[in-house]
Amino acid sequence: MFNIPEELKKLPSLPGVYIMKDMDDKIIYVGKAKSLKNRVKSYFQKTVPDIKTAQLAKRITHFEYVVTDTENEAFILENTLIKQHLPKYNIRLKDGKSYPYIKITAERLPRVLYSHKRGKDKARYFGPFVSGGHVHELLELIHRLWPLRRCAKLFPRDFDKGRPCLNHHIGQCKAPCCRLLAEDEYDEFAREAEQFIRGKTSGVAERLSREMHEAAEKMEYERAAEIRDTINSLKILTEKQKTEVGRDDRDYIAIARQDDEALMQIFFVRGGKLVGREHFITVGISSDEDDSLEGRGHASGASAEGNAQSEANAEAMSAFIKQFYGEAAVIPKEIVVSEAAEKDSIAAWLSERAGRQVAIVVPKIGEKLKMLKLAQTNAELTMSQFGAHIKREAERTAAAVSEIAAALGFDGNFTRIEAYDISNIQGYESVGSMVVFENGKAKPNDYRKFRMKTVVGPDDYAAMEEILSRRFKRFNENSEAFSVLPDVIFVDGGKGQISAAEKALAAQNISVPVCGMVKDERHRTRGIFFENKEITLPRHGEGFKLLTRIQDEVHRFALEYHRKLRADSQTRSVLDEIPGIGKTRRKELLKHFKSIDAIRAAKLDELCAAPSMNKKAAEAVFSFFDKER
Repeated sequence: MFNIPEELKKLPSLPGVYIMKDMDDKIIYVGKAKSLKNRVKSYFQKTVPDIKTAQLAKRITHFEYVVTDTENEAFILENTLIKQHLPKYNIRLKDGKSYPYIKITAERLPRVLYSHKRGKDKARYFGPFVSGGHVHELLELIHRLWPLRRCAKLFPRDFDKGRPCLNHHIGQCKAPCCRLLAEDEYDEFAREAEQFIRGKTSGVAERLSREMHEAAEKMEYERAAEIRDTINSLKILTEKQKTEVGRDDRDYIAIARQDDEALMQIFFVRGGKLVGREHFITVGISSDEDDSLEGRGHASGASAEGNAQSEANAEAMSAFIKQFYGEAAVIPKEIVVSEAAEKDSIAAWLSERAGRQVAIVVPKIGEKLKMLKLAQTNAELTMSQFGAHIKREAERTAAAVSEIAAALGFDGNFTRIEAYDISNIQGYESVGSMVVFENGKAKPNDYRKFRMKTVVGPDDYAAMEEILSRRFKRFNENSEAFSVLPDVIFVDGGKGQISAAEKALAAQNISVPVCGMVKDERHRTRGIFFENKEITLPRHGEGFKLLTRIQDEVHRFALEYHRKLRADSQTRSVLDEIPGIGKTRRKELLKHFKSIDAIRAAKLDELCAAPSMNKKAAEAVFSFFDKER
């Protein structure tokens, strides 16, 4: 049992990050502190500063913390954990709109690419940038400075397949796909390019200068000249980047609020001129629950409400600055805001990131205040347009859910819909998919994939029974990934699939209504099969549109997984079937012998002589192919 009063006594007076959890062991808030002891204790006082903190404190059943050496390290760790866990009570940037980024992929032989948005993958993203044109210009120069590949080949599958491409012949790629450049050298190029994007160019210039002199000493004058030109290009770009953050470069950020969301409007001023503007949506500003003024200490009435609003805005502004500039490619010398919590600490952190002084300014008079008011006006106008759109979407979605619930004869609406589908080709690599819609909106974080474990062959009914059995067995086992029960289940199909699903539910002692999504002869959504009868929805109604989206989404998700498994299976070779021959030995064998046929024809002593092979492994390979002879 976690004893909060006792654990509070153990907290150190050191900087770090604290992680608040609820009764289900879910992370609901992540924060950083200059003193963990003082900060964490503040959540459990008799009076708290605002509604949101009061609601958060009610739900905390235990907490963890990580001590860091400095407050700056705490900033970085806090940002990382918020992005990873998306806690309910943290303010965070909301996806949904495209911004220009530079992306360095996480694949073997990484690529540097233009990206319209941050993906939920392992790639590294830099930006967002003021304009897409700037990103394209930067990428063009990067590919002239470093010969990184641009093709979409997948390695190791595509090594030595085909000839070097045109980029190799014009000197913009060293053809690592044909092993004309060692992987460690390629990775060094990628690391240098990343450092350059981050604005750290001194190390790159020093290395290039050293290589130029070494080439000249070896009388490799063409190589030396090539490196000299690279150094000159690097100097030009470095000087250009320096001019982009000049004396009159600053960002103005204004905030407009509506319920749980806030819109951040940024004006980008470079060289004293307004060169662009952009807006971002954040969520988690306040809770959607009780809005009473209880728990706000001695403040009351309109004054308390105003103070709470101001504190929430300051907290939202600080959270946005940390997330936006935490990975921004360019950090201006000044960030002008109306209010911000911990602005001195954040300014010190940004100064360390930028390698120069960065100030967060709250103007009281003058031109900066005028520009900030202009940004504020734009923020409010954009938020009113955005808010109206959100309201229309919410009304449309609520109408769709209500329409389906009424058609099924439910007394009230349902919150969570789970839909299931099976995908296979004549029983090959049969897979199942589960997609989730909450309040009529897709919830991709709750999607799940299933690969058949017991069903062999093209038996969709048995496959449906298996995946639902596994899903609800995990619920009964209190698995966090399957911890929520749906209000209704949709299966892609008719009576047979429904019967299989109901059988699986009965075996786990769970009662949830099951409906079938039936299609017409052209494989388009037709209606719902429920309680042994087909229910037709108006084709132009919101309910029919939602049903179509659910059916299309669960089918897409299943098909996507099935295609991935087929693609993975095609990259396997006969070497995978040899006992005792792992990934490293397979790779070395193919590299040494160049083909499966050459390995098959090799003698025992030739196999023994191959890299990473010993006598036992060589005998295993020889014996395996000897059966074919």
